[in-house]
Amino acid sequence: MNTDKKMFTTRLDRETIKGIKILAANQEKSVNQLLEEAIRDLLKKYERRKLTA
Repeated sequence: MNTDKKMFTTRLDRETIKGIKILAANQEKSVNQLLEEAIRDLLKKYERRKLTA
């Protein structure tokens, strides 16, 4: 296990979970990989807004 990573728990509705699992299978990636990518993209989005404000 990568020691640089920490466990993070959240709750998602069933349809979101189903969608991310299907996407993960289609992309041949893990759900975790997709969630990390989405969170990084979200952080970048809000950082850009902060810089332009």
